[in-house]
Order: sequence, then structure tokens, then C-alpha cells
Amino acid sequence: MPLILAVDDSPSMRKMVAFTLTGAGYQVVEAVDGQDAYEKAQGQNFDLVLTDQNMPRLDGLGLTRKLREHPQFKNTPILMLTTESSDLMKQAGRAAGATGWLVKPFDPARLLEVIKKVIR
Repeated sequence: MPLILAVDDSPSMRKMVAFTLTGAGYQVVEAVDGQDAYEKAQGQNFDLVLTDQNMPRLDGLGLTRKLREHPQFKNTPILMLTTESSDLMKQAGRAAGATGWLVKPFDPARLLEVIKKVIR
């Protein structure tokens, strides 16, 4: 069963994402911000990271860059799930190493469709 790290500083958003993913058969570890996610990523291998952009302590782009520095996360899909939708921000996401970009509010069916495409 694939293991997904879901990162968002909004408790309600984390719960909606976790509910959607567990309902589709994924295991989910939640993190409250990028720093929390980075610390949790040191202890286990995730099949996918799903992260918000705007968070305290460490934002999604910063988290993506830090994860990509580690060999174990070189090829791990990292999806941004955020309210940010500008082309400039999406380019920054690609430059940081993000695999894909989804805009909130998210459609659960679309989220699962994208995850199925990128997860190994």
C-alpha cells in the first residue's frame, strides 16, 4: 500500500486530503508544515509527497528543494496542492523539483487521478 506524506498547515485541509487518500487505499502520514514534513521524511520512505506552498517555518518550495537534495527523494513524486496558481509560481515549483501542481480547492477525483499517474 503506497505511503503518502500530506503536508498542510490547515488542519481541515489535512483532514480532507487524508480522508480522500485513505478512502482510495493509500496510507497517509500528516505533517503540519514543511519543517515537520522534512523531519518525518528522515525516518521513512514515502511513495509520494503532497504539499501546500504557503506554510510557516518552511514553505512547499523550500521543502521540495530540501527533499530533492537527498538521494532517497531524487525520484519521489512531489505534488504541490496550493491556492497559488500563477505561472511564475508554477515555474518556481518546477525549478525546485515539483512533479506536478494542483490548485485548491481540489477535486478529490482529479487528485486521485493525478496521484495514480505519478506514483510508482
